[in-house]
Amino acid sequence: MQDYANAVKEFVEDHYTGVTFVLITGVGLFGFRRWLAGGVCRSKARLDGKTVLITGGNTGIGKETAVDMAKRGARVILACRDMSRAHKAAEEIRKRSGNENVTVKMLDLASLQSVRDLVKDVQQSEQRLDILINNAGVMMCPKWHTDEGFEMQIGVNHLGHFLLTNLLLDLLKKSAPSRIVNVASVAHERGKINFNDINMDKDYDPYQSYYRSKLANVLFTRELAIKLRDTGVTTYALHPGVIRTELGRHVFSNLWRKLIILPFYFFFKNPWQGAQTTIYCAVDESLKHSSGLYYSDCAPKETAPQGRDDVAARRLWDLSASMVGLA
Repeated sequence: MQDYANAVKEFVEDHYTGVTFVLITGVGLFGFRRWLAGGVCRSKARLDGKTVLITGGNTGIGKETAVDMAKRGARVILACRDMSRAHKAAEEIRKRSGNENVTVKMLDLASLQSVRDLVKDVQQSEQRLDILINNAGVMMCPKWHTDEGFEMQIGVNHLGHFLLTNLLLDLLKKSAPSRIVNVASVAHERGKINFNDINMDKDYDPYQSYYRSKLANVLFTRELAIKLRDTGVTTYALHPGVIRTELGRHVFSNLWRKLIILPFYFFFKNPWQGAQTTIYCAVDESLKHSSGLYYSDCAPKETAPQGRDDVAARRLWDLSASMVGLA
């Protein structure tokens, strides 16, 4: 044993610089990864007797959010496009949470008719809606279009949720105090909205389209808070973090992007970590008197200047209402 100890001592002395570098690098990388993991929702709030609707709750952070809501005792509605995957996810959520009150409803955010059909279903089957979590989305996809001909990212990430939220407002008000949580992104900081070319018909870029749709989430939340003042319904936007989910499948669509991003993949948040700020906005008691703000790592954060533009927020609201047939 003494010989082994002496051998280790000699090795460390002979390779002091290398060993020190490895240790410092390892500790640094571990600390960096923990920093990226972000905050954790510490609230113990129960949701017994309450109903939560989550769009895209069959995968990624949406599913982790659903598990948390179910563990708190809520009735959880997964509003999803792929019914097969949704039913499998619902069964997993029931097992993980011990809550059988998890149901699935059809929703394709790329179809305004599907949105209206879901709302009609919810109005007929549900007595209350306490938390609406607008979580589903597409990211940096090719130039695709929704059923109504809208550019896919603005259509799914913003317009579909805009219509869904507005059509469910009466039920949310009836259930007040209630909350609307919009999953946005730090990507809004790079977003710009060209109101004269909302569908990017002139010059489509998948990245700029995504940034713009996330800015729309932030502006929607801001204007919605103004319109819901004194109703008991509060609203929140958030950045979940950089997460290991299938949302980024289009980002990894070619080899050079994979080569650039894959070395950092280990440091991305896992879905449970990525869901924490959504959960925080949905349940934390300290936020009950706040509305229209933006959060990251379970704490308030100031948006980019374009995310605080009230004139743009009102203009986006009016344009969106016209596009989805609410005006």
